[in-house]
Order: sequence, then structure tokens, then C-alpha cells
Amino acid sequence: MFKSITLGQYYPSDSILHKLDPRVKVIATFGYIISLFLINNFTGYIIAGAFLAVCVGLSKVPLRFILNGMKGILFLLLITVIFNLFLTPGTPVFRFWKLQITMEGIVFASKMAIRLIFLIICSTLMTLTTTPNQLTDALESIGRPLTVLHVPVHEVAMMMSIALRFIPILAEETDKIEKAQMARGADFESGNIMQRAKSLIPVLVPLFLSAFRRADELATAMEARCYRGDEGRTKMKDLTYDKRDYIAQAALLASLGIMIGTRYLPGISQMIAAVGKLPG
Repeated sequence: MFKSITLGQYYPSDSILHKLDPRVKVIATFGYIISLFLINNFTGYIIAGAFLAVCVGLSKVPLRFILNGMKGILFLLLITVIFNLFLTPGTPVFRFWKLQITMEGIVFASKMAIRLIFLIICSTLMTLTTTPNQLTDALESIGRPLTVLHVPVHEVAMMMSIALRFIPILAEETDKIEKAQMARGADFESGNIMQRAKSLIPVLVPLFLSAFRRADELATAMEARCYRGDEGRTKMKDLTYDKRDYIAQAALLASLGIMIGTRYLPGISQMIAAVGKLPG
């Protein structure tokens, strides 16, 4: 399960998305995530899904590779759906003992599941089409105005980039440790929740030690290359917008506008109907 996580990995290709300025992709990702939480109807989610499907097609990343990364969040997705199904008040449609499922709970759980799935796919697609160096440069460029407020933009961007890069590395390390412990007779499947949680200790302790060791090795490597933050740092290739990036930015704004606009469609329809009933 952990080895299937694709968030933080890079998939080399010559697609349109790979060639876009990384700032466009970062802005698109954050804009898309914000729009997911502003949409409040299934029409908006259908449009959001269509937009995401187009982006996946343009990326030339195999759909199976992207969906394979969803295995890592299945448990979180299941917990989210169950909690919203049983804890959302409303009109009961099914009752069992003291538990009940409401129509409002079904609708809200469906929306939360769609949001979570689209959010993970969108974030994964950004990292699959953007190298860690490009991502760092994009975050630094976008946050450059904050340097006026003495915010360490370069350091923050570097930390975010390293954190994303470490996700697949730690996932692979977890998978190796699990297999090593299972070869020694460890059982992670049987028992109740508390017993399963306790059985993870032989995995978590080596994982934390491995994470600290890798972090120390990375720090040593950066110091050996005379890394001193943003001071005196130059770039081999400066980020520049071209015609393709401006077109993508315009398409993004139009798509996000349509997605968020569906939130207000019922109100607009009511206004038009009210105007139509006015005496001529």
C-alpha cells in the first residue's frame, strides 16, 4: 500500500503539462483545491472532474499509474465517508440500533469523498509533471513579494520541496521495513485495532531512525556543496512566461470561474425567473 503512493514522484515525459512554467501548475493546483471547497453542488463537481480528466490526458501520464496512488488514502477515504454518513443530521433513510444514515449524510459524504479524491489526484499530477527544482523555483518566485515582510521564502520553498520529495522515499522505506519484519514473523493483519497499532511499533521506530539518517545525509551533502540558502544563488534557467503559459493561465481562470460559478446558479436562475414575472 505504501509503495503505491505516487505523490512526490516525478514522471518524465514531453507532454504539454511538463513543458508549462511550474508557476502556472502551482497556481492551478492551489486554485483548483480552493474551488473544490467552494463548489456546493454535483454540477460543479462534474465540471471539476472534466477539467481534471483533460489535464490527466494532456500530461501523458498513464491513468493506471495515477489511480495506483489512491491506494494509500483508501483508509482515510473510508473513515471520512463513514463519519459523515452516520454523524450528519437530517432525514433518516436507514436506521440500525442507535445509528442512522440520513439523506443529507449521503450527499455530504459523497461530496467529501469527491473532494478528497480530486484533491489527491490534482496534487499528484502537479508533482508528476514538475521536478523538485522547478517546484522550488516556482514557490520561491510566487512568494517573492513576502520577502518585504522578512519571510524566508527560499527556505520555506526548499523545505516544502524536500518534504514532497521525501514522501515516496519514506513510503518505499516503510514497505521494505514491513517486509523485513514479516520475514521475522511479525503479523500486521490479525488482532483488534489496538493490537494492530501496537504491532506497528517495530515499523515506526526503524522508520524514524531512517528518516533522521536520511535528513542528516541530505544536510551533509548540501553543506558539502556550499549551500548557503538564497544568498548569492544563481539559476541555470530563469523562469519565463511564454505564449503557451498565458493561454494555459487564461484557460485555468475560465475553468475555475465556471466551477465556482455553479455555486450561484440556483440564485441566478431565481433572479431571472423573478425578472420574467415582472409586469411589462
